[in-house]
Amino acid sequence: MKYVHSFMLPIAAVGLLLLPVALNAASLEPIDSSAVQVQQQQQNGITYLSGGIGEDEAKAIQQTKGYNLHMTFSTGPQDEYVPDVDLVIQKAAGQTVLTLSEAGPLVYVQLPAGKYTVIATHKGEVRRDTADVGSGAARNLVFHWGGQN
Repeated sequence: MKYVHSFMLPIAAVGLLLLPVALNAASLEPIDSSAVQVQQQQQNGITYLSGGIGEDEAKAIQQTKGYNLHMTFSTGPQDEYVPDVDLVIQKAAGQTVLTLSEAGPLVYVQLPAGKYTVIATHKGEVRRDTADVGSGAARNLVFHWGGQN
């Protein structure tokens, strides 16, 4: 009997050590895309995705390829996602190429190469940034509003 106990203890210890690995592996599993309603959309010939409410939808957007401008909208000290942002993307000359209402919290856009001004408005507070996009790696912009929800 003593032999069985001394044998079981190392097995139990190894099992406990592997538990975090098993839990992390579960979070890396592919998402159930049948439950996700992210639809590619177009405006003025510009293709985009907008959404990311809920973990599956956010992962679905983050896993997409072919978008050269990625934008994330957040608020507060804990960087909570913001889903209701008005967004305007303009070419450097001031020509509007995309206008979205209540966009986000993630917006991925495929733009022709060039320099763009991005204007994001949440609850009347405006944030601006510029993006020089091309055929290389996607440009990431993060818009953050410091106030509470």
